[in-house]
Amino acid sequence: MKARLFQSYPDSRCAKVRKLLEFKGIDYEIIEVDLIRRDEVISLSGQITLPLLHLPESNTVVADAGPIVSHLELAFPDPSLLSATNRGLHQALNAYLDGAVERVLFALAWPDLYQYYRQQGPLQASFFEHLSERKYCQDPGSLLHAPRASQLGAVHDVLAPFDETLENKAFLLGRLGLADFALYGQLWPLTFTGTNRIPAELVRLRALFDRLDRLSAKLDSQADSLGGVSD
Repeated sequence: MKARLFQSYPDSRCAKVRKLLEFKGIDYEIIEVDLIRRDEVISLSGQITLPLLHLPESNTVVADAGPIVSHLELAFPDPSLLSATNRGLHQALNAYLDGAVERVLFALAWPDLYQYYRQQGPLQASFFEHLSERKYCQDPGSLLHAPRASQLGAVHDVLAPFDETLENKAFLLGRLGLADFALYGQLWPLTFTGTNRIPAELVRLRALFDRLDRLSAKLDSQADSLGGVSD
């Protein structure tokens, strides 16, 4: 039976988990969840957190990206997300990307995210505003009307070190692993509309995003040509 991933399409952590499932070669279906109507999510897990992964064969339900990553590594160890030599670095970069980096990129992506949820309805838009204030301590009004140039500058500053790191290599730590998927996830809200808002001068970072965006379970030839997977 297929795994089921309950998600919100533009969410960064949902995007990361989608790619992790493809990397692990796990067949899955997507269940798109309304921002405020999460009856099935609550029924399965007793809470509302997304992403939520349901593995019917083992009757396992895991909520939130961090626990999902841990479970996938235990239940599906090959290919691994964490190399023996760089395990700690992958975990540290994952935490940094899902923390400090996310807050900066979220500010730039906010108008697109707000428009997405606004199209779902006024209640969804209002709830998204509430989540923005609670999770990121950022006023929705200031995010909507903030000078674009200053937001782009902040995004460039936080992403430039990653772009520099990618010089002469395909992935952040040499071989594909958790940190690359975390970076992909955080870049996703800057691209999900079809317009790429990753600063154009960060050419290597854009190339990494495109590379992972094309990623599927059929990794053999691509992994060999781009440096392989984490060992």
